[in-house]
Amino acid sequence: MFQKILIANRGEIALRIARTCREMNIPSVALYQASDQGSLHVRLADECVLLDAPGGFMNGEAILEIAEQAGADAIHPGYGFLAEQAEFVRACDRRGIVFIGPPAHVIELTANKVEALNRVKAAGVHVPPFSVQCYDREDDTALNRQAELLGYPLVVKSCRGGRGRGAHLVREPERLNAVVRRAQQEAQVVYGDRSVYLERLIAPARQLSVQILADENGNLVHLGEREGSLLVGNQKVIEEAPAPSLDRAQRERLWQSAAKIARLFEYTNVGTVEFLLDATGETLFTEIKARIQTEHPLTEMLTRVDLVRQQILLAAGETLEFHQDDVRLDGWAMLARISAQDPWNRMMPSPGLLRRVRLPGGSQVRTDTFVYSGCNVPSEYDPLIAKLVVQDADRESCRKKLERALAEFKITGATTTLALLQTMMRDPDFVRGDYDAGMLPHKLEQEPIAPRTMRDLALAAAVYYHRTNRAFQPVTQERILSGWHRSSRNLPD
Repeated sequence: MFQKILIANRGEIALRIARTCREMNIPSVALYQASDQGSLHVRLADECVLLDAPGGFMNGEAILEIAEQAGADAIHPGYGFLAEQAEFVRACDRRGIVFIGPPAHVIELTANKVEALNRVKAAGVHVPPFSVQCYDREDDTALNRQAELLGYPLVVKSCRGGRGRGAHLVREPERLNAVVRRAQQEAQVVYGDRSVYLERLIAPARQLSVQILADENGNLVHLGEREGSLLVGNQKVIEEAPAPSLDRAQRERLWQSAAKIARLFEYTNVGTVEFLLDATGETLFTEIKARIQTEHPLTEMLTRVDLVRQQILLAAGETLEFHQDDVRLDGWAMLARISAQDPWNRMMPSPGLLRRVRLPGGSQVRTDTFVYSGCNVPSEYDPLIAKLVVQDADRESCRKKLERALAEFKITGATTTLALLQTMMRDPDFVRGDYDAGMLPHKLEQEPIAPRTMRDLALAAAVYYHRTNRAFQPVTQERILSGWHRSSRNLPD
């Protein structure tokens, strides 16, 4: 087993990794930049080192030097940053440091989204219609020709990132070139590669993902599926497991497809196979995330499997500790992402000092976060500040528990998505489990302010106005004027 693990990440995922390292009796080294000095992952890791280098967490060479100086023999990248950078994995190999994740050749195969789609399509698995190549320069003629062949509306995606960052919708030919330029610029910033490809929009659709684990001896298991169809700006807001959109037969086929696809890429370690479910009930493969995902606590809550522990064991060459028949999917689980963003103002980031943080509690309630009362939310990073996960026997009980936990969750000092999440808990479509990937943006645009909310806002404004504008008139209390306090000092004769 490893002697020391350097955590090449920050925030809640770094804290999550540090906790598992401590439970496994493996010392951990946390990295931080100046704006993140007070974060919990810095306080709770066994060691911490200032990452004062250009590029920060994307500077692989600086991180490797710190790992060597700290005596770390393994690096856990978390998600984002260097987690899916094949060249960084090779650099780790050259230094004799173990990268806790898939090997470089697997990351390369899965990172090229067009090649991955071609490989899966050739194996007989359904995929969405997509362009035959990536576009990394201004080739407007070829782009327009390919777009016409696929048909509008289209999604412009990063060839390295797939869904999420760098994905943009285009509905008419006149907007194609402008959207492609924007997507290329964003892909360059996020992934270091400006190449993009086109994919026909599947709508309505629901987004599904299957958690997989595989060791170097060919053993592979899945841990069920998650549904993450409630999105804003390609970022999942609420996710649940199992997926309410699937029946038993569909679920079994989805699991089988995920295992088949993972074996196509000779996948090892922890990863996720992602799909779309179209209106006809057909599942379409979209991509493999060759890393641990943001929403992994949802699967952990449902299965009681520590995925970070499994990552570490598999990276150390261990054989999977259990078989598929040992996996138990108990009840229902839901996860809500709390971000320092304003949901009523185009999800604008809202960094700053958090004056008060109150976390929810109760049976089967888990909060992964790096924040606390008095901490700072930096402006340089992703605005995600917490993940709230609950589990119960069935979907309705789980929904009520999440609604209660969100009501207990209090954050002051920054605008967060808590109000949006609380609203969604009572939304009739969500309550029924009848929603798709296009629902939440539509509701943000159309949702009227409830009369009760307007009443509460009016009362709050009136109280604030009264308190800030009333005249201050000092009054001397009568008991002071009576002179009792002076007489009380007189000593008896």
